[in-house]
Amino acid sequence: MGKTAYFYKVAQRNIKADAKNVKVLLYSLIIGIIAGLLSSAFRICISKIENLREKLYGNFDFSLSPILEGIGLILLIIGAIQIALFLVKKFAPEAGGSGIQEIEGALDEVRPTRWKRVLPVKFIASIFSLGSGMLLGREGPTVQIGANVGKMVKELFKQEDEQNNPLLSAGAAAGLAGAFNAPLSGIVFVIEEMHGHFKFNFYSVAAIMIGSGTSDLIARYLIGEDTALSIKIFSSPDISEIWFFGLLGLLFSFIGYLFNSALLKSLDLFGKLKNPILVFSIGLGIIIAILSIYSPDMTGAGYNTIKDVLGHSFTIWVLIVMFVGRFILSILSYSSGVPGGIFAPLLSLGAILGMIFGYTIQHFNPHLVNETGVYAVAGMAAIFASTVRAPLTGIMLAIEITSNYELTLPLIITTVTASVFTAFLGNKPIYTSLLERTIRHAKQTKAQIEQS
Repeated sequence: MGKTAYFYKVAQRNIKADAKNVKVLLYSLIIGIIAGLLSSAFRICISKIENLREKLYGNFDFSLSPILEGIGLILLIIGAIQIALFLVKKFAPEAGGSGIQEIEGALDEVRPTRWKRVLPVKFIASIFSLGSGMLLGREGPTVQIGANVGKMVKELFKQEDEQNNPLLSAGAAAGLAGAFNAPLSGIVFVIEEMHGHFKFNFYSVAAIMIGSGTSDLIARYLIGEDTALSIKIFSSPDISEIWFFGLLGLLFSFIGYLFNSALLKSLDLFGKLKNPILVFSIGLGIIIAILSIYSPDMTGAGYNTIKDVLGHSFTIWVLIVMFVGRFILSILSYSSGVPGGIFAPLLSLGAILGMIFGYTIQHFNPHLVNETGVYAVAGMAAIFASTVRAPLTGIMLAIEITSNYELTLPLIITTVTASVFTAFLGNKPIYTSLLERTIRHAKQTKAQIEQS
């Protein structure tokens, strides 16, 4: 009789645990639906604004009143940047930047998740910041929006705090999937990049899979099934060419170190300014307005830039200038504090430098390199691997957004080399550094408040 009672109690505990896990999966489905709807709405808004901006700058007529028209365009961009900065600083400071480090902090329970503030602020402010032409991507906002949807669902359905981790993670994966039509990238990103924060078990993995897949399904239904980048599908390079991808990875290990170091120093530098809103909005507004008129490929997230680069639209010297310019402007755009991701700007930098590398190798070995574009695709994965230190996500992202599945082997070689050697250089994952910086500043602010 005693054994029967024992087994009955064990069975009851298992049934209760299974019921909780089934609820988590159900809530992940709801999160995926909501995150997919919000990501799709966000992408549609950004697309319409970008099309409007392209028409506006494309119809710029120097014969009418170039000075007045130029001033008008500059004021539009300055106004958009100021609105984005005002909304973030006034209502939800944690909505600035990509927000991914905030999600990692929330998973560790060291950062708050104020979804009632973050959801509207991140959505609206990001439309202004990305619509202005700043070098920022949509994936940061959608990841933070998705994770906050996870928090919202958890609170609305009054779930226990232990469900925080899987539901926020499911939302983050859903956000990335909805940004790029890349469900596998969303899953791998949470498992790989957030591995120190994500509580790994069978049901939590199933939750992020459900959230990511559902969000992707919604986005494909509302926006379309095309890949994020419709480019040429390359065949796998010859085996004699494979070792070049190791060299490319080595090059990107240094680029990743340089980018992360420059970004952190830039954030510290501009964080000391007394009036960053005025400085950034006017300075960046003028630069972006001028470049939008004369060189559109130097502005924006970089999707069109990648297509033009892979279309062999530029000489190697133009690519070098473009790489340097977009490198600096990407750092300045992120350092401004407006909401926006760095994935897309990084991918464009990777494509540009990869194409430069391909052109250079082809110049010295014209009979060995058939397609320089394969190095551009490899570069996209490599720069992600060296800055974020997430090589698997870099591979999946490059493959899913371009449909170049035959390049798996060269991408593995490039990303492994880039991530390993950048680690040898002491380069921390950028989101780890950003989270440490955020926590440090939060402690300093709290100490100042207590002293005063």
